Amino acid sequence: MAVASNLLTKAVSSAMGRIAPKVLAGSWDNTGLLFESPLPPPKKTVLVTIDLTPAVCDEAISLGAGMVVSYHTPMFYGHKSVTLAIPLQATLLRCAAAGISVYSPHSALDSVWGGINDWLASVLLGNKTIDATPGGSADGSVVPIFPPEHESGAEGRRVTLPQPTSMEELVERVKSGLGLSSGEHPSQPFLGHSFVADVGTATVQVGYSPIRADRLVRTIAICAGAGDAMFAGMKERADLYFTGEMPHHEVLATLAKGGHLILCGHTNTERGYLPILADKLRAELAADAEVGDVEVVVSAVDRDPLQVV
Repeated sequence: MAVASNLLTKAVSSAMGRIAPKVLAGSWDNTGLLFESPLPPPKKTVLVTIDLTPAVCDEAISLGAGMVVSYHTPMFYGHKSVTLAIPLQATLLRCAAAGISVYSPHSALDSVWGGINDWLASVLLGNKTIDATPGGSADGSVVPIFPPEHESGAEGRRVTLPQPTSMEELVERVKSGLGLSSGEHPSQPFLGHSFVADVGTATVQVGYSPIRADRLVRTIAICAGAGDAMFAGMKERADLYFTGEMPHHEVLATLAKGGHLILCGHTNTERGYLPILADKLRAELAADAEVGDVEVVVSAVDRDPLQVV
């Protein structure tokens, strides 16, 4: 007997496809509706998270969620079997048994206009609202690193600051904008509730180029998550490279070529965008009369897997 997709799964998948079109995802990526439960959802509740960890799975089940939007795909590597012996697979099986389906936008959400990379650009511009348009911001202060191949977005962002700015000031903007100053959850200022993410007390790493005479910055290259591959393909260099993580030898090479670095942990460049994503998803679902009222919740237990001690 054929099993049809439930209304919540179809509505959320369609909404996410508008928020972060799959065509923007990297060819290496695995995005979209990745795991679909054949069981009806317990409630019309969607849980938004960076990673679908066992703790987030527990949270989704306790909320009675019918859908998890996990920024990172839980199905990145190909497997020839799906068993309880592999923790991430066990999490997916538990979701299926609880009527929970899983959608992942990943790199499509990075690249879309108004997505994660534009949000990071706004942080470095002092929380300036970016009028994201095809090709970059209207004032030209934010442009994609690579030419757009699609109208809805492009890879990476290159920021031109209105005037040279010290590295110290930019680090403070990163700490404040990403919620890394005092261990607060990056999304707390947007959500108004009291949970924290245990991100540590100072998860920002800074690298100063030894061949630069000053620490003033005018141009910044941005990539959420891990930016080494993207930065390596840039034709025009930047004063500063801002991403979550980079391999050691790429760090050395970047500094040797005259670029400063700010690294703050892979998921710390992504998690603060979750409240924005949740708002976008609520708006899309509210316009869908067929699905009715849907609750969208940002995970309270999702956090960076590495802590500063």
